[in-house]
Amino acid sequence: SYMFALSESDNIPKTMIFLNSGVHLTTEDSPVLDSLKKLAHRGTEIMPCGTCLDYYGLKAKLLIGSITNMYTIVEKMNNAANTIKL
Repeated sequence: SYMFALSESDNIPKTMIFLNSGVHLTTEDSPVLDSLKKLAHRGTEIMPCGTCLDYYGLKAKLLIGSITNMYTIVEKMNNAANTIKL
């Protein structure tokens, strides 16, 4: 998968932001949890949206990342040199 290949890459992202239903990837039963853990261990900042976690009732199931808000997400995306949207 893309996440596995990314976790094995020499060029890992500085930050990964998870919005909307993408927050499911940071919770228990995520098919990419091991890859995200490897990326985090290598220095990638994992940032799931707190409002999105609340909306889906997943906050208690979060296993990776630091919960963030839209103000921080907007700031990070506006200041990023490169952005990849999946």
